[in-house]
Amino acid sequence: MKKKRIVVTGMGIVSCFGNDVDAFYQQLLAGKSGVSLMNEFPGQDFPTRFAGWIRDFDTGIYLDKKQARRVDPFIRYTAVAGKKALEHGNLPLDALDKLDKSRCGVLIGSGMGGMNVFYEGCETLVTKGFKRLTPFFVPFIITNMGGALLAIDIGFMGPNYSISTACATSNYCIYAAAQHIRNGEADLMLCGGAESPINPIGVAGFVACRALSERNDEPQRASRPWDKNRDGFVMGEGAGVLMLESLEHALARGAPIIAEYLGGGVSCDAHHMTDPRADGLGVRTCIESAVKDAGIAKEEINYVNAHATSTIVGDLCEIRALKQYFGDHLSQVKINATKSMIGHCLGAAGGIEAIATIKAIETGELHPTINLEDPEEELAGLNVVPNQAQRHKVNVALSNSFGFGGHNSSLLFGPYTP
Repeated sequence: MKKKRIVVTGMGIVSCFGNDVDAFYQQLLAGKSGVSLMNEFPGQDFPTRFAGWIRDFDTGIYLDKKQARRVDPFIRYTAVAGKKALEHGNLPLDALDKLDKSRCGVLIGSGMGGMNVFYEGCETLVTKGFKRLTPFFVPFIITNMGGALLAIDIGFMGPNYSISTACATSNYCIYAAAQHIRNGEADLMLCGGAESPINPIGVAGFVACRALSERNDEPQRASRPWDKNRDGFVMGEGAGVLMLESLEHALARGAPIIAEYLGGGVSCDAHHMTDPRADGLGVRTCIESAVKDAGIAKEEINYVNAHATSTIVGDLCEIRALKQYFGDHLSQVKINATKSMIGHCLGAAGGIEAIATIKAIETGELHPTINLEDPEEELAGLNVVPNQAQRHKVNVALSNSFGFGGHNSSLLFGPYTP
């Protein structure tokens, strides 16, 4: 049976480069780093004191001011990115009643949930006692509440839940949302991820893992995927949301079609709690599943937005998997690393990188991988778009995200052709 076609009709973002999709991509194309020193919490004694963090965030018209003060930032990010995706797809809030809302859903996850509310609640419990804890403590820390509150705001009654697979969260959510549309359970889905981990407990947790770069004297040069001198990843935050629709639904309402979702795949390394398999088998299996789901030949893929976090082990595992799967064709594929400029946005990473991938399809321009000064030998013969943007007509794009626990996820997008 022929698969139902799914298209991307809207995108919404919250990032260290702001909340406008086009402006965000222009900063990426310019090779600008959004990483800077953190100055909003007392972390002067931390070995890492920088991140791709969001300053002076204002929800504007997208969230009631009283609600915005109460909720965790990851919920604020979800509301803004989700409603901006609707706007981008020619569905402002006053037009939503034209939809069959029972067939519209929200699937926006978070890897860590409300870490700011959690931290503040623990501090209140220790210093002031349990009676002073906010009654909103539990609702505002659980990972499903961003999507739930967004659905309450806009009245979407279709599939609504969150998936939490660490740094693969967004891709898992997009993949699952597409399945709901393919299975005829929904016509339209808002999907992606949101994360706000830049607080003492969030940063300290990754410091304890010894996972973060400590290049405090040069924070903008700290995220350096595939560079021999990388010393760990850089934390980031934000939200990336796609609006997916069945092609029939999009055409019927005259929606702007930005790109086509072709397929996706997920797998598990079943290997280690934090380290990927050195041979890349789990990643290769995941990519194979995505290509099979899309019903394309792997030779059609000519662009990869890599997971590429700037960790010692992880960066090369992905390259090995790509080499194994694509063979000689990989020399014809351009690869880049969005995290080199915005850091690793954890559960939001896949959503934000899906937006970067789709903008590459739309513009025919690939953003650079910055800070690549001394590439690993395993990159020989590969074009990882080092340090300067490149023109490139994307036929099919692959976007990878992997997470602690061995969770692998791959999505495929292409230009829409009627």
